[in-house]
Amino acid sequence: MNGAALGLLIPFIGTALGSACVFFLKDELKSGIQRALTGFAAGVMVAASVWSLIVPAMEQSAPMGRLAFLPAFAGLWVGVLFLLLLDHVIPHLHRAVNQTEGPRSTFTRLTMMVMAVTLHNIPEGMAVGVVYAGMLKGDGLISAGGALALSLGIAIQNFPEGAIISMPLYAEGKSRGRSFLLGVLSGAVEPVFGGLTVLAAGLVTPLMPYFLSFAAGAMLYVVVEELIPDMSQGSHSNTGVICFALGFSIMMALDVALG
Repeated sequence: MNGAALGLLIPFIGTALGSACVFFLKDELKSGIQRALTGFAAGVMVAASVWSLIVPAMEQSAPMGRLAFLPAFAGLWVGVLFLLLLDHVIPHLHRAVNQTEGPRSTFTRLTMMVMAVTLHNIPEGMAVGVVYAGMLKGDGLISAGGALALSLGIAIQNFPEGAIISMPLYAEGKSRGRSFLLGVLSGAVEPVFGGLTVLAAGLVTPLMPYFLSFAAGAMLYVVVEELIPDMSQGSHSNTGVICFALGFSIMMALDVALG
């Protein structure tokens, strides 16, 4: 159980370390660098959704024979619709296009920018939580190494994400300390939702394939709705695509090597 607790915290540590860049860098990250980091994060999340979540979900449903895809299919769609709902009820700002989404609110631009990052940290926390729940279930389909691979992969992509949130906050007038704190807080939802998912999945273990694919659907929604458009902003560049492939391959390698 201690290993699972540490695994839930690793992604949050990645966000905190990335947010700490505000103490060492003077200027906001250039747009090209932000596109590269966003592409890398998208690649990690897609690979994690496939290798760490959807594939194990179908493996656990293997006794269903040709219908083994059904839990993964249903769970994925519930995850997509859940994030679609959050996208409509939580006010947030897509910084790359300076466009607000969700209900009208009196929140400041900076607050909504933090909320946008917080929004897509929720499925990441749930993904790590459900994988550790599967490991604790002890059926052998999800190993400690596989769970750690997902946790490390999310932490790697959270590092640039922390910098992407803290640096613009500092550039817009916040102190370094406050920018760091807001960056860290944007990632605090991950261990919280991860822990809640462990508890929920542990209570209904027969639904584990649905939980796994639910987390995958939620993460894929974030990738397609937010990260891919962000990495394609500005003048034409292949940087985001190359970094997407890099993130995907690293996460895939981690999952196979540690799983």
